[in-house]
Amino acid sequence: MPHRTASLTDNTASHVRGWAVLSRLCFCLTLGAAMMAQGLFTTSASAADPLPTVTAVDLGRYAGTWHEVARLPNWFQRSCILSTARYIPQADGSMAVINTCTKANCRQSSIEGVATAVPCSGNARLRVKFGGMAALVPASREGNYWIIALDQENYQWAMVGTPDRRFLWILSRQPCLDPQVYACLKQQACRLGFDVGSLVRAGDRP
Repeated sequence: MPHRTASLTDNTASHVRGWAVLSRLCFCLTLGAAMMAQGLFTTSASAADPLPTVTAVDLGRYAGTWHEVARLPNWFQRSCILSTARYIPQADGSMAVINTCTKANCRQSSIEGVATAVPCSGNARLRVKFGGMAALVPASREGNYWIIALDQENYQWAMVGTPDRRFLWILSRQPCLDPQVYACLKQQACRLGFDVGSLVRAGDRP
């Protein structure tokens, strides 16, 4: 009987693992279907290929605070281990932007800017301009903030990039993002031609 009990235990564990894998697969397939509906799920792309965005963004719902979950390395966040972005709707239809960086010594710094939607983009492409030294960085007429994936139902996660694939951010309303959602967004970014192997996770020291 002990051998039979061990066999049943092994079978139960095997079934649990199988259901876990199946659940993860179903989740990614569901998220993939949503991305296909938004025209986002494509075969592997390169920087020379057009970068698809979501069809439309409700900027009123997009407003508020977003936590950076991961990003591609960039010079202006080189000392940040945690970052947030706050978007505040303005009367003229633009959004005020406040980006806050937390450094390894727990000190914080913020920079303010303005985001305006690129015409005929469904608000999925924004031109973001900051003050100070950051004002020297040009913002393309086509926008430098392309929303390429979005939780259209609840606006709880988003992925933003640039068409040259140099910049990428995975964002969440909460400091932590569901690992399954993160894995699927990372896979999608890879398919779109981003170097996901270089992603920096929130909390990583520069």
